[in-house]
This record gives sequence, structure tokens and C-alpha cells, in this order.
Amino acid sequence: MADYQLIVIGAGLSGLAAGIRFARFGQKTLIVEQHHIPGGLNSYYHRQGYLLETGLHAMTNFAPRVAKHAPLNRLFRQLKLSRKKFITHEQFGSEIIFPDASLRFSNSLEVLCEEISTVFPSAIDRFLALVEEIEGYDPFADVAWRSTRQFLKDRLADPLLIDMLLLPLMVYGNAEERDMDLGQFAIMFRALFLEGFFRPEGTIRDLLAMLTEQYKRFEGELRFKAPVAKILCHDDRAYGIRLQSGDEITADAVLSTVGIPGTARLSGWNINEKEYIGRMSFMETISMVPRANLQQERTRQTILFYNLKNTLSYQRPEAPIDPSWGVVCFPENFQGLSVETEQPVQIRVTNAANFSLWRRAGSEEYRHLKEICGQQSAEAVSKIIGNYRQDVVYQDSFTPMTIERFTAKLEGAVYGSPVKIKSGTTPWANLFIAGTDQGYLGIVGSMLSGVTIVNQHLLG
Repeated sequence: MADYQLIVIGAGLSGLAAGIRFARFGQKTLIVEQHHIPGGLNSYYHRQGYLLETGLHAMTNFAPRVAKHAPLNRLFRQLKLSRKKFITHEQFGSEIIFPDASLRFSNSLEVLCEEISTVFPSAIDRFLALVEEIEGYDPFADVAWRSTRQFLKDRLADPLLIDMLLLPLMVYGNAEERDMDLGQFAIMFRALFLEGFFRPEGTIRDLLAMLTEQYKRFEGELRFKAPVAKILCHDDRAYGIRLQSGDEITADAVLSTVGIPGTARLSGWNINEKEYIGRMSFMETISMVPRANLQQERTRQTILFYNLKNTLSYQRPEAPIDPSWGVVCFPENFQGLSVETEQPVQIRVTNAANFSLWRRAGSEEYRHLKEICGQQSAEAVSKIIGNYRQDVVYQDSFTPMTIERFTAKLEGAVYGSPVKIKSGTTPWANLFIAGTDQGYLGIVGSMLSGVTIVNQHLLG
């Protein structure tokens, strides 16, 4: 008899959601996590008295409580969590900024439609037709890869509008360079433009606490500082895991959230690893700035997606970072969010980064790179919101190396493999994957991935 009915590798959001869903039916469940706190990419740490979040700029897929079929509310029902007690704060508004045009959007599609009708008047009817088509598209029914750029070219024609729409959708969840699978595009289009951004009350620590408490309420077990050395397989089945400590734990099924390449390395799954390792990674710099020093109109927005060039180059840069495009997030800028007026506010800037160059850097060069790249990023962003560098009271950053270390995503590929396995299956009948490499994106999507795998393959 196995020690557990399910072992989940990784206590990130998809792993926690899978654990809750399975354990709520009385199934003996174990989640193992290599670090001392949960969350993976979406976690937190403390520096000089500040709680700094990793990953959570804003949650996508906002939905009011009455929208029963919305992804957020379906997720809460599946996890048996109270949506009524989950207080949400919608974005003020966000903006896509290119040299020759800008588009604002909010959680009301009407705002984006009005912007497009003003900036691209000849394209508004085509855009409305596109919205209707995306609303009726099932991203998980079409297994074959389809080019989003070709899809948009056929429907919108305008190259600038296409790049402007792609920037936030790509930077919020695209594992591929230059183009995007149509299914991924449809998921992100709905998540950002049709549903929108919000933040929960509190911090990512509070969200993780809610999930871990719910998991333990269903008597699920969670082990921290328990890195996995091997997924134990025989014939066509997985039968457990071996921890780096040498302990072996058996299970009826294993669910991995460390991505396709990571799962392959642990299990002996024979894949062309280069095909499955993503190339898109990022550097993020978090700056604490006095609130009074941020008075520009754009600093009152929630998220700014900027590109200082005329065309979008969504790809791994040749330099350590590419500061010419990226994301500027103001995590306090949400409706009704209580803030400490005397406390500094956060500016979080995210830019594409080259993992290979960061990996080759020695310790001294690595520290120097962080400093130089932080300066380059701030100089680029100053063209959007003004010079804030001299006002910074504290600053910290993380790189592709940090991402690989804390998420087990090889080469710091935040959005996982460019090749997705939508079924979540592997060559072993009872070994499954969940998370970004299944094709679900964002915080809500990541948790839905864990729930979906449990529902489709482990319950019944």
C-alpha cells in the first residue's frame, strides 16, 4: 500500500490548488516544496523592514461575485473557498505606450474600444469582430499550434495596433519569442482585456496563507525544505519520489509543477530538452519611492506597458537586459486599496533578460550587472514617468538566476516551455504536469490548472 494517494511536487499556486482539490475529498495528499515558504514565483521576502512580493503585480481574470461561470469564481467553488470573504480591488487603469500612440484600458472593455476608435478609427469595427470571435473560441479544443500574428494580420491589418495589443498579453504570459500560440493569445486576451486586473486585500503572503490553511483544513500534508532528487518510475507507472535527503515516499499518483524539462530530468522522460526550455526570462527591479515624489498622471495608473521602439521585439535580448520595452507596475494603485500615506510606494519595473549572460557572470560581475542593468532600466522608464532614481529610498532586484533558483523553471523561463501539453499527461499513466506548461496562465489560470488535472485524471 502506498504512503499517499497523491504526491504533488511544488507548493506554488498550481500545486497548492491541486492539493486542496484532491484532499477535500478525503484523499491522503502530500505536497513537497524545496524552499521554506510556499509560492514559487509568486512569493515574498523581507528586506530592511519591507515586504517585497515576487510575481504578484496584479491578478488577472477579475470577476464580480455574481458572475458564477467566471474562472475566478469557478476556482473558488472548486477549492471550497468563500468568494464573499475574498475582498478584491480593481485596477484604476493601465496603458500601452508606444512612441507614436498609446492605448488605455481598464476592467471595462468600453475604455479600450473608445481608445481604439480614437487612435485607430479605421480598425474599430474589425476589433469588435475580433472580440466576438475570441469570446467564442475554445483554446483547449485546438491542439495544433496557430500563429497569433497571422491571425491578427488577417483580421486587423494594422501592424502598430497588432504590436500594441500583443505587448501586454505576451509580457504577462507568453513563453515563445516573437509570436504566440493562438490558444495562449485567447486565454490572455480574455484575462486582461475582457476580465481585467485586480489585487486581493493584503499581500501575496495573505493569499498563500489562505491556500495553505485550506489545504491543511482538509488534512493535507506539506513538507518544506524537501527538494526532490528523482521521480521513481517502473514500466508505465510512477510509484513515488526520492528526496535529496535519500528518503523515498510512495504514491498512487504524482503531480509535478516544475515544468516539462524539470519533470523530464526527474523522471527520465526522454525529450529534446532544447525544444522544451523557454528562452523568455526577465529581470525585475523594485524601487521604494516617497509617494509625494510621484505626481505625474501616469504614476497614478496601475500598470504601464511600454515600448520605446516603433515595433515590438519580444525575444531574448543579446545584452543582459533589453530596457527598450517592459512593464512598470504600481502595486498600490488599485481602487479602494488602503495605503500608508507616509510609507514609500513601490515601482516595479520588468525587462526581458538573457539567462546565458547572467549565468556566465562571476559573483562580482553579477553584482555589477545588477547595478548597471538597474540603471539602464530606470533611464528607459524615466522617459515614461520622469526621473525617479534620485528619490529611491530602497531598491532590490531579481534576475533569471533568481527565477531558476526559486521556481525550478530551467533558464529562468518564467512562463515555462514554449511547447505546452494541454492534457497534462506524460509517458507514465499516473504522472501528470500542472501549471504554465499545461497552458494555463496567470495566478488564477495556474490554480485552475492544478484543479483541472485533479478533476480530469485523479478523481472519479
